[in-house]
Amino acid sequence: MVAHVLRLRLAMMLGALRGDRDHVLRRAVGLFVLIAGTVFAAVNVVALADSDRLTTAVVTVLAGSAVTLGFAIAPPVTASVDPLDPRRFAVIGPEPRPLAAALLAAGFFSVPVVVVVVLAVSLAVAWTAHGAPVGGSIVSIVLGVTTCVLLARVSLALGALVRRPRQSRELIGVYLVAVLVVVVPVGIFLGSLEWRGAVPSQLVSAAEVLGWTPVGAAWNIAVAPTAGAAAASVVVALATVALLTAAWFVLVRVLLTTTPRPFTVRERAGLGWFALLPGTPGGAVAARSLSYWFRDRRYVVNVLVVPIAAVLTTLPLIVAGVPVEYAVLLPAPIIALFLGWLPHNDLAYDSTALWMHIASGVRGLSDRLGRLVPVVLIALPLLAVAIPLAIAVHGRWAFAPALVGVCAAPFLSGLGLSSIASVVAPYAVSRPGDSPFQQPQRTGSGGVASQALVMIGALIAASPAIWFAWQAVASDTADAFAALWAGLGAGVVVLLVGVAVGAAQFERRGTRLMEFAEAT
Repeated sequence: MVAHVLRLRLAMMLGALRGDRDHVLRRAVGLFVLIAGTVFAAVNVVALADSDRLTTAVVTVLAGSAVTLGFAIAPPVTASVDPLDPRRFAVIGPEPRPLAAALLAAGFFSVPVVVVVVLAVSLAVAWTAHGAPVGGSIVSIVLGVTTCVLLARVSLALGALVRRPRQSRELIGVYLVAVLVVVVPVGIFLGSLEWRGAVPSQLVSAAEVLGWTPVGAAWNIAVAPTAGAAAASVVVALATVALLTAAWFVLVRVLLTTTPRPFTVRERAGLGWFALLPGTPGGAVAARSLSYWFRDRRYVVNVLVVPIAAVLTTLPLIVAGVPVEYAVLLPAPIIALFLGWLPHNDLAYDSTALWMHIASGVRGLSDRLGRLVPVVLIALPLLAVAIPLAIAVHGRWAFAPALVGVCAAPFLSGLGLSSIASVVAPYAVSRPGDSPFQQPQRTGSGGVASQALVMIGALIAASPAIWFAWQAVASDTADAFAALWAGLGAGVVVLLVGVAVGAAQFERRGTRLMEFAEAT
């Protein structure tokens, strides 16, 4: 079976170069670019032999960890379909174990794996130039490449289990948001480092930590500073390979013995967020809210105004003489504050469609949590970009925990207070289809009061974090972690209490909310 699957895999790789002339030309150009890029990268990797041992070790561990993690992340992000999906062999009734072994062996025959092998061998040249043993280099390459292949196989198998009949663009968008939240802060951090002819201490610390993790242990074997550290990395790498191999064999058995759920024509056509999120009351509310937030121009305008207004607040401070490195710390907390404040009147935007939630008997907790999903999905990438940018301009990365705490407190507490205000004190807004800048006349001051109370309450909850952050800026960065935990603690507490109170009020005030929706 192994020989048959390997022949099948090679035939698939060669078949990619067949077809009409345009298809073959595109594939040939892509292959040429890939070969040229690989050769260029390999030449630069070999040049690490002229660098010092510390630089080579740091580059090896960081780059190897990034590549290894990429093998796990790439399949779901790119919506890749496994050409050797175990379920395709179910028609011939294979035994799970031999099939899993054959497919695992075939996983080593792919273009990405060949590129990794070439770059790993180039790294080994640099390792041996610094005195690394040949045996350690071989073990490092074998375990590193094996870990990459196993992560890809496991990721593809998990994707085959959970993927919908047609993977929606919304799911790909969620994956990209997750990647953005991780990649952008790391990229900004790396770009802000000052090398000055030596490896920054932050990168050395990061490489040391990654050398003890499953994604970096294999690449740390040949460049570890001591024999004991190398042996420890071997143990971690072997344990990683063993666990991933066991997971792969289990997943193959599950795929061969699980019948895919039949789906209807409507599911094939795609239901957007409703097809992506769980089929629960909270999932339905979240899907409906996401559709509104990304399509209704009333929501879109509110979201676009927040970062613009936050950035504009720094201009008067800079004109007044406040140093730029301090003024740039303000936009991120302002974005967090307003994003937490935005849902304070979300029920009013539903207009008469609110009857669906009340008539269907949706529990208050499901409604409150489902409506917070869009704000969280928008806030995470915005803050993931704003906070590292502010810290990079500020110049002291030790202050980053304080800024995270100052942003978390108003955002989380604002969501909690908004969960109460939108039920207890809703006020009229522009109707669906109207201009977002058209506001109806209001007979009372309830709307102004609820807006102000949510804003003030969020600021009060954030005041301890702001105090510690001010101390960290003015004197000692040791208070940065105090600001972080104070902000997270206050924000989580207010969020939980607010959601609980808002859920109870939603179930009690259902009739009044319907009257409000009909009247406005």
